[in-house]
Amino acid sequence: MRKALYLSEQLELDRCPHCAVAHPNLSRLNNWRTSAALGYEHEWSVYMCHTCGALVTASAARLNGSVDAIFPQPKGEPQEIPMPARRSLTQCRETFHAPEASIMLAAKAIDEMLKAVGRTDGSLYSRLRQAAEEHLITREMEIWAHNIRLDANDQRHADTVAGIPTSADAERCYRFAMALGEYLFVLPAMVTKGVRDSEGKTNRVNPPEAGSESPA
Repeated sequence: MRKALYLSEQLELDRCPHCAVAHPNLSRLNNWRTSAALGYEHEWSVYMCHTCGALVTASAARLNGSVDAIFPQPKGEPQEIPMPARRSLTQCRETFHAPEASIMLAAKAIDEMLKAVGRTDGSLYSRLRQAAEEHLITREMEIWAHNIRLDANDQRHADTVAGIPTSADAERCYRFAMALGEYLFVLPAMVTKGVRDSEGKTNRVNPPEAGSESPA
């Protein structure tokens, strides 16, 4: 169960929505009270993460009251992405502050997602190429994934030519891995649910058969 949050001097999130550092020091910089046209009032506070310097906004009905909205929302991974890939994605996001580890976890998540769809033999890149050839992913995704894989490979083999990765590099790897998960698992699940829901409607309209006349 998510713990209660209050619009106090410190916003006690488990992780920063920007850099994902655990138990961030989010201190309030300022707060405002706003009023809607009908007279409804609300309190807003802006907090700064002392690790990454990014800002987080939270709101409540009153100062020190229970928080009802946070911007940006803390990140999470869709349940449709199977384990252990989902766990690797979570760990990737939670280690943005340690880019080398985060990038390796992104590559691990990509590997695990490919295994989940039956692509188990060969190197990571050969499986990505196979997935693209079989139209499981697009050619553009294969190229993007290859670049991410090389980033991770640089860390595993301590390539002296590669530059030291940054948190931005880690986030880029995470974004690709998440896009792959959505393409392979989340979107198909949405389509399956949409088809099932539409078939369950008793008044579903079927397309006319070829050669049939439209009603006047």
